[in-house]
Amino acid sequence: MIALTNGKLYTMEDGIIENGTVLIEQNKIVAVGADVVIPQNAQIIDVEGRIVTPGFIDVHTHIGIDEEIHQPMGDDCNEMTEPNTAELRAMDAINYRDLAFQDAAKAGITTVMVTPGSANVFGGLVAVMKTAGKTYKEMLVNGEAGLKMAFGENPKRVYGEKDKAPSTRMATMAIARQGLYEAKEYLNKSEEDREFSLQTEHIAKALNGGIPVRAHAHRADDIMTAIRLRDEFQLDLVVEHCTDGHLIVDELAEAKVPVAVGPSFSNRAKVEMEHVTFRTPGVLANAGLDVAIITDAPCTPIQFLPICAGLAMREGMKEYDAFKALTIVPAKILRADDRIGSLKAGKDADVVVWDGHPFEIMGRPKYVFINGKQIV
Repeated sequence: MIALTNGKLYTMEDGIIENGTVLIEQNKIVAVGADVVIPQNAQIIDVEGRIVTPGFIDVHTHIGIDEEIHQPMGDDCNEMTEPNTAELRAMDAINYRDLAFQDAAKAGITTVMVTPGSANVFGGLVAVMKTAGKTYKEMLVNGEAGLKMAFGENPKRVYGEKDKAPSTRMATMAIARQGLYEAKEYLNKSEEDREFSLQTEHIAKALNGGIPVRAHAHRADDIMTAIRLRDEFQLDLVVEHCTDGHLIVDELAEAKVPVAVGPSFSNRAKVEMEHVTFRTPGVLANAGLDVAIITDAPCTPIQFLPICAGLAMREGMKEYDAFKALTIVPAKILRADDRIGSLKAGKDADVVVWDGHPFEIMGRPKYVFINGKQIV
C-alpha cells in the first residue's frame, strides 16, 4: 500500500483538495481526501505540496501502428486498398514496444486511444491502451472502443490518385451512407438469414450508439457533414481534430457533440488546417462543450501533450478546463470514466505527481503510477 501525502490534488470530480492524500493498494485507488486514515503498513511518500493529478489521457493517437523510427515497416496505420475497411482493428497491428509508449508514460500520459489512419471512409475499430505493462494483454483496456470514419481531404486524395471513388466529398458520403444502410438491413434480418460479414458487423456496432463513431473532420463543412450523418443514423459521434471548431462554435454547442482538438502543435500541413489555432479548445470549452486536447501522435510527439494544454491556456482556455481536457473528458469520450480520468476510490491507480506545473515548459513528472506500479 502506498500513501501519497501532502499533495495538491486535482481530483477532476471533487475539485481541488489542498494537503490531500491518495491511498493506493495494488492496482486501485482506495481513498482520496484531506482526512484519509493511513494504515500503519503503508509506504508514505510526502509529495511536499506538489500537484497530483490522474494520469493524463490522449484520446487520439497512432502510436504503436505508426512508429517514428521504423518506417516503412513500422507503419500499419492505413490499409489503402479499399475505402471501406471497417473490418480492421487497430489492436491487431499495435507494437506495444513502440518507444512512444515509453515517452508517454514518462510524460505522465497513462492512457491512449490508438486509431487507424484517415485514408479510408471507414478505417476500422480503435483501441484503448495503458502506456506501460509487461504484456499487451496487461496494457489493453478496450480493443473495440469505437469505429473510425474520415471526412474531408484524405479519402478523396488517396482514392482520387488511384482513379477510384471517393475522389469527391459527395462520394465519401455515399460510401458512408451505403455502409450504414447495409448494416441497418443486416441487423433487421434474423441471424439465420444474415450472410456473415465482419465489415458489416463492425459498422453495425456503431448503429444506435453501440460504440461511438470517431470522425476525422478538420474543416467546418466536414464537421457539419459528420453531425448530419450522426442525426440521420442516430450515431454516438466524437468529432476529432475539429480544426475549424472555433468558427462554428454555436452550431457545435447546439449539436452537443464532444470534440477532440488537435494536432494544433504543427504546421498547416494541408488546406483543411488553414485555420489551426490554440484558441480553439478554449473557445469550445467556454461554450459548454466537452473538449479533449490531442497530439495525433506521432504527428506531434506524444510527450508534448501537457505543453499543448499550456498553449491552449495561453490562448484563453481556463486552467481547470485544460486539466479536464486531459483527464475526465477524454475518459468519458472513451467510455472508460468508471476506471480512469479522476482521483477517486475504486478507479485504476493511474496517478502523477508533478515537479512544477504540468503545463509549464519546466514542469515534469516526479512520480508516475500506472495500475499502481511506479513507472517514474
